[in-house]
Amino acid sequence: MESNKQSLQAVPSSLPHSHQSHSLSTHRPGLTKRTVTAISQIGIFLLIASLSATSIAASPEQANDHPIYNPSSTASTKSVNFKSSTAKKWAKGRILVVPRAGLPAQAFANILKDHEGKARKIGQSELYIVDVPEYSEEVAVAKLQHHPHLKFAELDHIVSPSMIPNDPYFTSEWHLSKIGAPSAWDIAQGSGITIAILDSGVAANHPDLASNMIPGWNFYDNNSNTSDVIGHGTIVAGSAVATTNNNTGIAAVASQSKIMPLRVTDTNGYGYESTISQALIYAADNGVRVANVSFQDVSSSPSIRNAAQYMKDKYGLVVVSAGNTGSLESYTVTTSLIPVAATDQYDTKTKSSSYGDFVALAAPGDNIWSTNNNSSAWYAPFAGTSFASPVAGGVIALMMSANPQLGSIDIENLLFSTAVDLGAAGKDVYFGYGRVNAAAAVLAAKNATPTIDSTAPATFIIDPLGGATVSGLIPVDVDATDNAGVARVELWINNTNIATDTSSPFAFSWDTAGAPNGTAKVEARAYDTTGNLSTASISVNVSNSIATPSVDTQAPAVTIVNPVAGSVTGTVTISTSASDNSGPSGIKQYIYIDGALVTTGTGSTLSYSWSTRSKKVKAGSHTIQAIAKDAAGNSSSAYVTVNVK
Repeated sequence: MESNKQSLQAVPSSLPHSHQSHSLSTHRPGLTKRTVTAISQIGIFLLIASLSATSIAASPEQANDHPIYNPSSTASTKSVNFKSSTAKKWAKGRILVVPRAGLPAQAFANILKDHEGKARKIGQSELYIVDVPEYSEEVAVAKLQHHPHLKFAELDHIVSPSMIPNDPYFTSEWHLSKIGAPSAWDIAQGSGITIAILDSGVAANHPDLASNMIPGWNFYDNNSNTSDVIGHGTIVAGSAVATTNNNTGIAAVASQSKIMPLRVTDTNGYGYESTISQALIYAADNGVRVANVSFQDVSSSPSIRNAAQYMKDKYGLVVVSAGNTGSLESYTVTTSLIPVAATDQYDTKTKSSSYGDFVALAAPGDNIWSTNNNSSAWYAPFAGTSFASPVAGGVIALMMSANPQLGSIDIENLLFSTAVDLGAAGKDVYFGYGRVNAAAAVLAAKNATPTIDSTAPATFIIDPLGGATVSGLIPVDVDATDNAGVARVELWINNTNIATDTSSPFAFSWDTAGAPNGTAKVEARAYDTTGNLSTASISVNVSNSIATPSVDTQAPAVTIVNPVAGSVTGTVTISTSASDNSGPSGIKQYIYIDGALVTTGTGSTLSYSWSTRSKKVKAGSHTIQAIAKDAAGNSSSAYVTVNVK
């Protein structure tokens, strides 16, 4: 739990940009900007109360049930200590403590005695209110929180009402109160999370965005210039991340998150599957956990789905706009992306929002005030699913900030399960699992623990069939499924991991000439996202022609296929490829990381899965080396240096 907050009541349970009122991908849309003629008034009630006195009284039952309880302190009145306007505030003469289970009552009393503390148990919980001399709270907590027999000790901080930002346009931002953002902000505001905006760039000089910007990349021009070429990316960015409570402009869902601008469009606003895919992989390799893609029908691109799954496997999530055709669409249904439809102030699907089985979620996307790439008019209202998806992305950032230990699948499940179910019961074509609910989602994330999954994947080798005779280069197909998700499948031939595939369908190519003639064991090893392993194996008969041996003085050629120089994170697949004039059967390969041998094997390919999240792996530069030797003893090597984020 956070030291100074308590939870309030949970809320019940390469295509054109997707702007409102525009056609399919063959037409370039223009931005939809609408003048607000009627804005629902949001009542803002600031609690201005005299906090000069607070009191907590223990019940007689508490006094009778706990021997440490001091009857003389049944009713005590304490004043509130206001250190400064910006400092956290707490009650004088009172702290909160939880002892370890099984700690004897007298031992607990003796620990508190050194601070003149007297404990009062709160109901049937393990939490105690401890009365201490006024103005000694900080000293007592500083010592008690390090005591080996206490779980924790903290100041009794004042809990403020749901945050009401002082930004001038906040009262016009109906969508923030609709999704319960102010309540969510009492738990988390997105700190520590970066949201990648894959779009036309972002205006780095915008007064509500500048402080949250971090360097990105321009994948269209292949340079570092991420200036906004048409304005769309700036609007999208402000829908997710804008500096909040700064007396300027608007408030945003995840005000303390960072923006990584990744330009993926030309100067007319068109994106490409290649630039989007590159940007997603770049974001994942640089530790970004949320990416927004406000383009139409990106889920139908296998490349983008693959890149999105890559990011998901590295604990990230990708939100995309559903599109603005206003029609039932047969876009590809996928779990790699989160397509978001748009709703209005009345929780109705907007007229222009596309719908279909592919929709996973809904979020406000009508009359959304956001940042504008126009210094003479920095703010304006916009509409379209382009602005619904970053609202959902901002909520995801809040959830990740509230509980950084949760994986992408845990976050996704909580996001869907806490959504407000609209339309037909359960998931439907208009709203998916429902309209995003920031208050409920963030509270659920804060209280959640990472899923402990003990179920291994189900794994089958589809092709080749057991007992088959094989030669040359052959395909190997593996079917692997899991309740939580398959992280990778490794293909082992005899005792060598020759290849690793990290996305479904799991398909391999095997150069059988790298194995000796005769019986070979083909084994698929499937790992799920929590490391559970299952295997499937068959035996085949390798039958390749054997070249006549000759005097060999030529060294084999070896290449590190993956990774390339740059940043890496999570589990990294190291893949090497080698060839030799005498054929692959005599090649032996070795992979080293920082000079330490991690794996070896025979044949033309070798693979190794390197977990950079291991405590033994430090952030920073690491060198990967591959060595290949042929039967005659000739050898060669290759190197690549990567930066672990």
